[in-house]
Amino acid sequence: MSATTLIWVEILFNVGYLIAIWAIVALMALRQEAVAPADRGVARRFMLAFALLALGDTGHVGFRVLAYAQGGLEANPTLVGLGALSTAYTVTLFYMLMLDIWRLRYRQPLGWFGWLLLGAGIVRLGIMAFPQNQWDQLVAPYNWSLLRNAFLTIQGVGVMALILRDSIRTGDTPFQWIGGMIALSFLFYAPVILWVAQVPMLGMLMIPKTLAYVAIAVIAYRALWVAHAPQPRPLESAAA
Repeated sequence: MSATTLIWVEILFNVGYLIAIWAIVALMALRQEAVAPADRGVARRFMLAFALLALGDTGHVGFRVLAYAQGGLEANPTLVGLGALSTAYTVTLFYMLMLDIWRLRYRQPLGWFGWLLLGAGIVRLGIMAFPQNQWDQLVAPYNWSLLRNAFLTIQGVGVMALILRDSIRTGDTPFQWIGGMIALSFLFYAPVILWVAQVPMLGMLMIPKTLAYVAIAVIAYRALWVAHAPQPRPLESAAA
C-alpha cells in the first residue's frame, strides 16, 4: 500500500469516526428524557465521557489533517504533537468518568483500588505537563511515552476489571460487553505504544482500537437510551 493511500485511509477513517462519535453524543444529549430515571446519572456521565473523547479526537484528527494539507506530518510536527496532547488529556478524563460510571452503576464506594485508579489519572495529567514529553515533536521520546501510557493502562485495565467483575456477578450483560470492549482497546493499543517506532505499520492497530470505543458508545446508548436494560442485581444478592 502506497504512502498516499495510507494517508487517505487514515483521513477517511478518522472523519468517519468523528461523524459517528459526535452523532452518538448528539443523540445522547437530545434523548435524555428517554433514559430511565434510575439510569440518568450513569447516562449523563457516559454522554460527558464521549463528548470529551470526541472533543480531544477532533483536535487530534483536525491537526493531523491540517498538517497533511500543509506539506505532511514531518513538516508540521508541532501540529501533530498538539493534537496528540489534546486526545491524551481527554482520554485520561474519559477513564476517570468511566470509574465514576462503575461506582454509580453498582452503588459501590471507590475503596482503595478506586482511589488508586483516580490517582493514576491525576499523576498522568501531571506527567503530561513536563516539557520532556516534547509535544512539539512528531515522535515522542520513548521513555516518556511509556511512562505516561503506563498510568493510562493502570486506569483503563483497572476500570475494565471492576466493570467485568461486577457486571458478571450481577448479570449485567451490556456492561459485560463494555468491559470486553475496553479490554480489546488496550489489546490493540499495547503494540502501538511498545513498537510503533520500530514498525510504523503497527499504527494501523489504532483503527480497531478506535472502533472498540465506538462500540462502547453504541452499547451504552442502546442499553440506557433505547432498550432500558434492567438495573443489575444487587451485589449482595449476586454473592449469595
